[in-house]
Amino acid sequence: MRADMLSSILSELNGTSADIEASGVISTDGLMMAAELPASMDEDRVGAMSAAMLSLGDRTAQELARGTLEQVLIKGENGYVVMTHAGPEAVVTVIAKPNAKLGLIFLDIKRAAESIASLI
Repeated sequence: MRADMLSSILSELNGTSADIEASGVISTDGLMMAAELPASMDEDRVGAMSAAMLSLGDRTAQELARGTLEQVLIKGENGYVVMTHAGPEAVVTVIAKPNAKLGLIFLDIKRAAESIASLI
């Protein structure tokens, strides 16, 4: 039941922008809780990498006195990966196209993360 609700939130998130290619909800220990990924992406790998990057981002923010981590943004020539906390137990990972309008995507991710945090 909860997995269906998480999948519904991700499906809505992916539908809000044509620039969003994939999304997932991952526990802070790397377990994929729900995903809207293309078949070419391995859920376990996305989950593990997201947890690792989030952990590194948390530590970096603390060590450099930047406060509580809000978001990790990775930009590559083929697009973006954005990770945002969804409560203390989960992270939302979004994969977006290179020409994505990040401001709108950040807003959509924030709304989705708030909905997910209320479920978990």
